[in-house]
Amino acid sequence: MANANANTNPASLSAIQQRVWEGRLPLEIVLDPSECRTYDQCDPYLISYPRLSYLPFLLPKLHAFFSSYLIDPDCQPHQGWFSFEGVPLKWHYPVGLLYDLYSGADPISKSRDGAGSGSVMESQILAGEEKPNSPLPWRLTLHFQNWPDEDLVRLDPDGMVMHDAFINSVKEADFLRNGNAKGIMSLSKEDSSGLWKAVQEHDLASYRRITNILLPSSEPFRHVPVRFFLPLPPDSGRPSLKVVQSPLPPTISSSSSSTSASGSSSSSSSTMTTRNTQQPQTIGTALHSLLPNLFPSRRIPVLAKPVLHGVVVPMTAPLEEVVRSSAYGDGWAAIVICMVG
Repeated sequence: MANANANTNPASLSAIQQRVWEGRLPLEIVLDPSECRTYDQCDPYLISYPRLSYLPFLLPKLHAFFSSYLIDPDCQPHQGWFSFEGVPLKWHYPVGLLYDLYSGADPISKSRDGAGSGSVMESQILAGEEKPNSPLPWRLTLHFQNWPDEDLVRLDPDGMVMHDAFINSVKEADFLRNGNAKGIMSLSKEDSSGLWKAVQEHDLASYRRITNILLPSSEPFRHVPVRFFLPLPPDSGRPSLKVVQSPLPPTISSSSSSTSASGSSSSSSSTMTTRNTQQPQTIGTALHSLLPNLFPSRRIPVLAKPVLHGVVVPMTAPLEEVVRSSAYGDGWAAIVICMVG
């Protein structure tokens, strides 16, 4: 199988990854008025927060900040959870993904039809700042009471629930890339804990060192770890979500035909031959395969558009390249499907 990443410029992928890790969102976090002694006189907590990070990492600071306002002074940091416009936010999703899913912000798009290759993807990611008319800061509500058990798994004081969820997601991605999870399972204890610590501390240098062991740039993927998030019409008054994933190879077959002539001067005949070649799996070919009704074209986003880190991803961007440069900390590319118009 041809390596879909053979012509990729590692420096370009590194530059995109650097910019992705630098991406931040301004957050305005307010305490649920029903849990506040002063109701509407409690100051909000303002922070510029990494898109790739997770909201529960903020809970110790938030608990300390709001402690004097809490009606229940005995509540613990790990009992905190977040909502946006009444919707509980899944704590195992990075905040950037949550924002792209629920904020209603318009994604950045530099080309009308999404055409282009990895170089276009690079220019879009590298230019990717939130638009001036984006709903920023993103206003979230913090709760310490009435945990929504039907929506969220409870956290624990030691953070092991979050750790285990993250490592399990890393294992899933590793299994897809390699056909097994030997990569993550063979990491030393120091590197395994270091991967989680690098995500917690938003330390790209440490993260790169460990992920270079997990997925060397010279090793092609067997399948590409990517999930497509499709918001659906509200169910019982609440937004619903469909997550679409399937084992997607980094390359797909492409048929080409050629005609050859043969015979003497008095007679000749032609022979049609079909040759199968491998070409990179792109965002467009993957979406056309998985969601053909929304993506009837492999090259132009007619009805919907793929969004990653707040940016419309070119339909012709190679899927493996997108994951290598722009995956979240667990190794997955989480692409939100937004309707056009």
